[in-house]
Amino acid sequence: MEQPNATGDGDAALTPRFWLIVALTGVATGLFGDFLMWILFGVQHLAFNYHSGELQAAAKRASDARRVLSLAIAGVFGATSWYLVRRYLKDESTDIDDSIWNGDGQLGVRRSFATSVISEIVIGMGASLGREAAPKLMGGASASVLAGWARLSPAQRRLLVACGGGAGLAAVYNVPLGGALFSAEILMGSLALPTILPALACSWIATATAWVYLPNHATYVDIPSFRFTTSLLVWALLAGPVIGLVASGYVRLIGRVSHHQVSGPSMLIVFPIALTALGLIGIKYPQLFGNGKDMAHSVFLGEGSLGLLAALIVLKPLVTAICIGGGGSGGLFTPTLSVGAVLGGFLGGAWSLLWSGTPIGAFAIVGAAAMLGASMQAPLAALALVLELTHSGFQIMVPMLAAVVIGTAVTRHVDGYSIYSARLSAR
Repeated sequence: MEQPNATGDGDAALTPRFWLIVALTGVATGLFGDFLMWILFGVQHLAFNYHSGELQAAAKRASDARRVLSLAIAGVFGATSWYLVRRYLKDESTDIDDSIWNGDGQLGVRRSFATSVISEIVIGMGASLGREAAPKLMGGASASVLAGWARLSPAQRRLLVACGGGAGLAAVYNVPLGGALFSAEILMGSLALPTILPALACSWIATATAWVYLPNHATYVDIPSFRFTTSLLVWALLAGPVIGLVASGYVRLIGRVSHHQVSGPSMLIVFPIALTALGLIGIKYPQLFGNGKDMAHSVFLGEGSLGLLAALIVLKPLVTAICIGGGGSGGLFTPTLSVGAVLGGFLGGAWSLLWSGTPIGAFAIVGAAAMLGASMQAPLAALALVLELTHSGFQIMVPMLAAVVIGTAVTRHVDGYSIYSARLSAR
């Protein structure tokens, strides 16, 4: 913060015209979030006869053949669609992170829209990717178009695109504060007042607009209000370094498969094989289908044996890497959170054999926050997102802070990359 007397806006002047475009970006982002989630839910219904509750429950009810067939079809559809989009719209940019960090915030509307729709369809059919990438991209693309229409400066456009990106996350997960911090801490790398104010405005407008279709309650419902225990605090101090090291390995895995991602005609063969493999693995582990939301929810509620959690710790990063390496386009936010939740649940379950009295769900929430903070290299955004997603965790804030700080510091010391910067094209 530029205290004690912060009056300047820096390169991106917060003019009345800029504030008007911030509001319009928020509305557009919220509506795009509704549209993309409508597509996602509709495809999930067709693929797994999913109506409400948990997708993994619907996947368990589906036959083995239906599970594999759904992923195989998703692989063929995704490979063909993305190949055509990337071939015929190759001159348009769809990398919102790169456009902010290394460019002027320009994003191609046609390719962004097509990529987003394809992504939600493929994820709805079971691909292990995050659903937030599409609304994040469309929020940024909306901002890019509106900035051009209003003739904003390049600095204003970059800030606006960052606000739109975070607002996309905020809208589909009902996390306005977390979305604003995502814009500021991750996309802009600054918590200065001229950055955080428009980010907050854009996120709350997008979130409120999305309530036209999406619910206004927590993403993870019925999570207990866990109590602080000394056991949990001691565990957090010990688990923080472990989670930091796991996060570093996870980031390196994502970076490696991103830099060696299959492209061109080869994708038409590799991506269907990758998703069919996921379908076969999902016969035994349907928790792996989709972005991992239900997987995290289950462990937040204390469900799952140590053996199952151990398997999911290994398999979820693996199948997510397969989807990305095979040529898929999607997010990493919820897959990362779910890995942190099962890792926290597993380590906490083992710890409870030595020092009982703390629910598994409390370990899972602390683990999810630490994994997010370390993997995104954004501790404030991670804490806010977990608190808003679960509407729980306030009483265990001290252990959460301990694990997040230690885990993030360890990952930063190893190499400092995040799941977003590790995917950037080599310069």
